Amino acid sequence: MPVEGGGSSGSASAARHPKQKRKAHSLSIRRTNSTEDRPLGILRGDMLEGQDSKLPLAVRNNLLDLFGQIEREFENLYIENIELRREIDSLNERLTGDGQAIEGGDPTKGALKAKASHSTSQLSQKLKTTYKASTSKIVSSFKATTGSRALCQLLKEYVGHRDGIWDLSVTRTQPVVLGTASADHSALLWSIETGKCLLRYAGHAGSVNSIKFHPTEQMALTASGDQMAHIWRYMVQLPAPPPPPDVSAPCDDDQDSSDREEGEVDGDGPTEVPTVRVATATMKSHQGVVIAADWLVGGRQVVTASWDRAANLYEVETSELVHTLTGHDQELTHCCTHPTQRLVVTSSRDTTFRLWDFRDPSIHSVNVFQGHTDTVTSAVFTVGDNVVSGSDDRTVKVWDLKNMRSPIATIRTDSAVNRISVSANQRIIALPHDNRQVRLFDMSGVRLARLPRSNRMGHRRMVCCTAWNEENQACNLFTCGFDRQAIGWNINIAALLQEK
Repeated sequence: MPVEGGGSSGSASAARHPKQKRKAHSLSIRRTNSTEDRPLGILRGDMLEGQDSKLPLAVRNNLLDLFGQIEREFENLYIENIELRREIDSLNERLTGDGQAIEGGDPTKGALKAKASHSTSQLSQKLKTTYKASTSKIVSSFKATTGSRALCQLLKEYVGHRDGIWDLSVTRTQPVVLGTASADHSALLWSIETGKCLLRYAGHAGSVNSIKFHPTEQMALTASGDQMAHIWRYMVQLPAPPPPPDVSAPCDDDQDSSDREEGEVDGDGPTEVPTVRVATATMKSHQGVVIAADWLVGGRQVVTASWDRAANLYEVETSELVHTLTGHDQELTHCCTHPTQRLVVTSSRDTTFRLWDFRDPSIHSVNVFQGHTDTVTSAVFTVGDNVVSGSDDRTVKVWDLKNMRSPIATIRTDSAVNRISVSANQRIIALPHDNRQVRLFDMSGVRLARLPRSNRMGHRRMVCCTAWNEENQACNLFTCGFDRQAIGWNINIAALLQEK
C-alpha cells in the first residue's frame, strides 16, 4: 500500500515450539556390568580420572552431565522402540487370528503388507482424484490459448525510478507517452518505443500514488502522500524509434523466476532529464494521503480519493472544492471516472465500492456495492455499461450498471489483485497480482493468457498496476511493480480471441 514517504515492507519471525517432554517409562533393563548401580557421572569421572585434561573441572563436569542427558534420551527412544514393536506384534497376532495373514509366509510381514496395501490403495485413489481435478482445471484454463498463435512480445522496459512504481497511465493525445508514478516522490514520462525518459515531475513532497492524463490537453494529474493532488503541464519531443525488439514468448508461458524474486532493477534514475517542479493547480483539502485521482469526462473537473475516507470533486480552473463524497467506513484505495458519463466509482478498505452519479446537477445519488470480503483495491468502468472490481480477497467481479444487485461474472485467482485495467476496444481485463503474475481475462471470466515471467523477463516483485494502449489490432499493455520498473508488452489480441 502506498505511504506518504514511500513503500515499506513488513517482516515476520517464526517462534520455535519447546520440545515436548517424553513420558517416563517404568520398564527396567537388565545390565550385566557390575558397575550398573553406580551413578553415570561417577563412572565417567573414574574413566577420565587418569587422563590428562586441560579443561577446567567445572567445564568437564558440565560436559559429562550433557553426555549423560544424551544417553538417557537415547535410552528412552530405545525403550519406546521396544514398546512399539510389542504393539505391532500384538496387532499382527489379532490379524492372524482373523485370517488376514498371508498363508505360507511370515505372519508379521503378511499383516503389515495387508495393512500397508490398504493404506496405499486409499492414498493412490486420493492422489488420482486430486490429479484429475487439478488437471481438468489446468486444461480448461489454458483451453483458449493452447495451440494458438497468440504472442506476448516484450516491447520495452522502463527503468529509472529509485523506488517502487504504484501507478502508470498512457496519454490520450499526441504525442503518445507513458507516465509512471513512484514512491520516490516523482512522476516520469517515457517514450514508449525507445524506453527513454523524457520528463520528470518533482513537485510533490511525498510518494506519488497515481497519474492520469487530460483527455484532450497536455496536462497530467498526480495524487500524492503529501495530502495533495497536482495538475501540471508537460511538453515533450519523441526521439526516433529504435529497431523492433526480437524477444517474444507464448502468452501461456509457465516459466518461473523464483531465483530472481528478491532482486531489484539496478539504476540510479535518468540523468539530464527536463524537470517540472511547479504545479499549474493544487488541490489540498484532504486530511490524509491522496491515493488516487482522475479526470471527469470533459476534463473540467477532477475527483480525488484519500485515506481520510473521503473523495473530493474539484473545479480544474479554480482548484475549488465542489463536493466532498463521504460514506466509506475506512480508507479509500482508488477512484475512477466513466469515459463518457459523469459517473464516479470509489473503492475502499471497507470491502465496498460506491457509484456516484453526477449526471443530474440537482441530484447526486450514490449506490453501495458489497460483493467482496476484503479490501477492494480498484473498481473501473468499461466503455460499455459495466464495472469491474478487484479485491484482496483474490477475486475480480464484473457488474452490469443496469442491474448491480449481483455480479454477472466472478474470476477467482490465487493471489490478491491490485489496480486492474480493461482494454477499450476488445474489453480484455488485465489483472496485476501480488505474486508477480499478470493474467488476462475476457468479460465473461474466461482466462485468455498469462504474461510470460522468467529469469529474462517479467516483474521481480508484486505488480501494482496495468494500463492499455490500443491501436487497431495492435495492443500494448503496460505493467508496473515494486521492482522499480515498468514493462511494455505487445499483445496480439486478434490471435487471442480467435481461439476463444
